[in-house]
Amino acid sequence: MKSRDAKFVMGIDFGSTTSKTVILDRAGNMVASSIAHKGSVSNDGARISMAEALTKAGITEKDIARAVSTGYGRRMLDIADKSYTEITCHARGAVHLVPDARLVIDIGGQDSKVIAVDANGLVEQFAMNDRCAAGTGKFLEALARAVNVQLEEMGPMAMTATETLSISNMCATFAETEVVALLAEGKPKHDVLGAVHAAIASRTVGLVARVGKREPCVMTGGVAKNVAAVHHIEAALGIKLHLPPDPQIAGALGAALFALDEISAPTEADDDDVIDAGMKDAACGTPTCTATPKPVATEQVISGPVRA
Repeated sequence: MKSRDAKFVMGIDFGSTTSKTVILDRAGNMVASSIAHKGSVSNDGARISMAEALTKAGITEKDIARAVSTGYGRRMLDIADKSYTEITCHARGAVHLVPDARLVIDIGGQDSKVIAVDANGLVEQFAMNDRCAAGTGKFLEALARAVNVQLEEMGPMAMTATETLSISNMCATFAETEVVALLAEGKPKHDVLGAVHAAIASRTVGLVARVGKREPCVMTGGVAKNVAAVHHIEAALGIKLHLPPDPQIAGALGAALFALDEISAPTEADDDDVIDAGMKDAACGTPTCTATPKPVATEQVISGPVRA
């Protein structure tokens, strides 16, 4: 049982490929963060991330007053008092890192999302690609293997491209076939990788078009650490992207901020999915906005925190 008199709160982003943990004190200062890579939706990764953050902060679990989880595995964490969707937490964390942000581009291991936020940092609209690996970290991993380069080498190598090539298919499997074909034609690896990153930018522009381009725009997620991805997205959108010092922790930070809110003004506990009053469930089980018949699982429209 956590004590509400404890001095710290924790946010955990239990992601598809990495787990991130952020610990804040009651003044909202970040005292520790940790990122653990342990494979797909790994309990080990979540445990390691939390343990590392607690060690860095010099505290134990008993010092945590409230814990909030987010991410793919958010419902798998016993330590969490409540869980919120990735959309809500990434928006909250990104706006905390870049207070005047009005658009958030987050490209993670398994999905990519674009979130429009208002002046209060609340979600106005979002577009999300979570049905396939197109344009995500998994997409990059697959093509890194095809080109036979290390993932961290892809960005710098792509920046040296001299010829403009094209990857027409965003499906990871078919894109890999195109990459192999280009290499078989004798095209240099750096030019092929330039085309790969241009394809990611094209996919991202499509998501931005669904919610509308706004500035300032902040980019979060692991792909934000890829220099070529950032370069091509900036060129395709014609805007400058704001990059937080550690773009991978935005979701965990947002979760920790919600935990901080709740020890100040606790809300009703809920273990089941809770959708805002402006949403309803469609017959297919996909959340739908009351203002439009379109499903919003991969498109729009949400206002305010969405808990899950």
